[in-house]
Parts: sequence; structure tokens; C-alpha cells
Amino acid sequence: MEKRRLAAHPVKKPRIEQTMAIRGPIPNGPMHPRPLVALLDGRDCSIEMPILKDVATVAFCDAQSTTEIHEKVLNEAVGALMWHTITLTKEDLDKFKSLRVIVRIGSGFDNVDIKAAAELGIAVCNVPGYGVEEVADSTMCLILNLYRRTYWLANMVRDGKKINGPENLREAAQGSARIRGDTLGIVGLGRVGTAVAIRAKVFGFNVIFYDPYLADGVEKSLGITRVYTLQELLFQSDCVSLHCKLNEHNHHLINDYTIKQMRPGAFLINTARGGLVDEHALAAALKDGRIRACALDVLENEPFNLASSTCNLNLPYIEGPLKDCPNMICTPHSAFYSEQSVTELREMAAGEIRRAILGRIPDNLRNCVNKEYFTQTAGGVRFPFPQAPFPDSMNGAGYGAFNPAAAAAMGVHSTTVEQHPAVSHSTPHTTAHSTLADSGNHMPKAESSEVH
Repeated sequence: MEKRRLAAHPVKKPRIEQTMAIRGPIPNGPMHPRPLVALLDGRDCSIEMPILKDVATVAFCDAQSTTEIHEKVLNEAVGALMWHTITLTKEDLDKFKSLRVIVRIGSGFDNVDIKAAAELGIAVCNVPGYGVEEVADSTMCLILNLYRRTYWLANMVRDGKKINGPENLREAAQGSARIRGDTLGIVGLGRVGTAVAIRAKVFGFNVIFYDPYLADGVEKSLGITRVYTLQELLFQSDCVSLHCKLNEHNHHLINDYTIKQMRPGAFLINTARGGLVDEHALAAALKDGRIRACALDVLENEPFNLASSTCNLNLPYIEGPLKDCPNMICTPHSAFYSEQSVTELREMAAGEIRRAILGRIPDNLRNCVNKEYFTQTAGGVRFPFPQAPFPDSMNGAGYGAFNPAAAAAMGVHSTTVEQHPAVSHSTPHTTAHSTLADSGNHMPKAESSEVH
């Protein structure tokens, strides 16, 4: 009877649309070897390893592309941590045979094809809540330098220029401006944009913002002014600061056309993503004075190509369209950095990997950015290969580019101190973040078609 009952009521296979964890849980526990997690483009995993060492084996690759990643990692890694110095296209993702989760150690994820990852059953996560204060403080620092010309005046003193009397000072400090009463226009009022707005009000700015995705009323809670088109923001602003993510709709948001909509002699600050600005158009605007000065922490091509100028006491200059542009400050994608913020960032990234290992993917992930694609496709699903067990001594090991001779010796070079105790960081983040999930930082298709 029992057999007939089972035959009459066969168990239905769950539909992909109903179970978003299309690769299933990562095998873990006493009956399974610990999974392999790899830091793709770095060497130091001393912060991540104590958080993960009781549930995974952590290794580093120190790679700039997937061609430099060891075959063992490509075949067996179920989790990957990555900074912004490596790019994972669909072709790159296809090389990973067991990968289930990628965590970008940062907030931007434009260097990962998130849709292709979802089609392969790979969840992509970011860390949006870290370093908000640092980026906001760095933005204000750059704004103050542009207004008060502190950077250029300090370099004059360092170069030995003697500034005596009001005439010399007027010449040296030409372009210095008063902040109070000027209008700061913020493009993208997410976490950082909001923090900048709060700081800028204290300095006396009239703050306006453009963010078509935010609900009405945010401006009232902050005491700032909302505008509803990018053109209106550019027309009203004495200083424009970019704080939106880079996507297919807002690439080169600041271009020759939109620069012509800015007030003549306005300032431009970008601490978000380099691809938001057309550097050729910016260079032309700086040289003819349409933009008085700019400050960039990000460029389209990074790392920055800095060299020594033989005629200016080894001051750095930039290769490319912005080379030799006047009135420009450039910092090396460092606005997010402080010792505290980097520790926080890496702990939060490792915590997301831990949730992936101990829970369901992508259901239990806190900041999965491609979850929506999991319900739209059932194709390309691959399940992990069986993994070889990894001893504790392999934690922090390095896997470089595949080399048959080096493979026999496993290519291990540890940089991790092993005396760290196993620490669980599965508790919720202390950094508050909006339920809007920064969606307001995306420029819509309609707007981008108007300004491009």
C-alpha cells in the first residue's frame, strides 16, 4: 500500500521560480569538507580568515585577471571576495566551476556582470554600508580645497614661491571664493549624498539634489531643496558633486552637452565612479574655463597612471585626456579609506560570505544585488564539483596563476597570522542603511536619453 501511495503521488520537483537558491546550499558540516573561499585580487586575508576559518578554507590569488587565477580555485572555490582591480565578465565567470557567491569588497559592482552571474546561479553581493563618513568627509575636503584653493597655495609654498603683500597674494589666490550662499548640487541622494548634504549645510551652502528614485518628502526631513531634472540642477548649482552608482543609463552623465548646461565657472567633484564623467569633455571645459576647477577621486581607467614631472618638483601628473589640465585635484580612489572603514568593510564582506555558507543563496544574503535575475532564468545552472578536504594549515594560502611545476608544491605562501581565534560575525551590521537600498542613485532611462 505504501509503495502504491508513493507511486500515485510522486514528489514534484520545485520550480526554479519558487526556490531562488538554484544551486542549493553550500555543503558544510561534519559530513562535508570545508568549502574553499578565495580573495581574487589581493594578498591579505588576515581580517577575513578569523571570521571564516571555522566554516571555510580561505586562500588568496593576488590576480589582476582570471588568467592569473590558479586552476584549483577556478575548479573548487564556492565563494569569492574581490576588490575593484579585477573584472568578471560572462566569459570570466564561465571559468569558475563551483562558484556560488561573489562579494565585492566595496559598494560599486560595475566590474561584475551580475546578470550573467545569476544565470550561472552565482549570487553577487556588495557592501553598501561602509565608509559613508569617510567618503562624505573626503568630498567636503575636496570642495573646500576648490573654494579656498588650499591645495594650490600649499604647493606654491612648497615650490618656494614667495608671496609678499596683497598684490602677490591676489595673484596667487586668484579664484578663491566664499562658500556661504553658494548652491551645492548633489546628484544621487543615497547614503553618501545625504551625509554630504548634512555637512554642506553647516558650511553655509544652499543644498539642492536630483534623485528621481527617492520618495517625496526626503527633502523636508533634511531641510534641503529638491529639483526634478538634471538640467535644472546643473543650471542652478555653483558646485556639482556626483554620488550615484555607475550603470548603463548614466555612463558619461557629465559630457559635453551637460557641461554646457552648467553655470559658467562652476566646480565639479566626483567621488563616485569614474565612468560618470566624459574625461575628454571635462578636459576641454577645464581648459576653456567653462568649469573653474574639478576634484576627482575616481577615473575611468584605474589604477591611476601617475608619473614624475621633471619641471615641477616631482608633482604628479596624469596621462590621458586630463593630462596637463589646469585647476584639477586628483586623488587615487582613496575617499573611502580610513583604518576603521577598511576593517569594517572587510568584516562585513566576510560576514556575507559566512551567511552564504551557513544559509541559503540568495535568500539569506543581506546585500545580494542580482537577486531579481534569479527568478527570471532557469538556464545555465551548474552544481559544484566534489571538493578535496583542506587542512587548517591551508587557511591564508595563496593560489597564483596555474603553473604545472608550481602546482606540485601547491604554490602556498601564507601571509596570515594563525593565532587569531575563530570569530563569528553573523550578527547584524551596526551600520544603518535605507530600505531604498540606494536605488535612488540610478539615473532613469528617460533622463539619460535627454542629457546624453
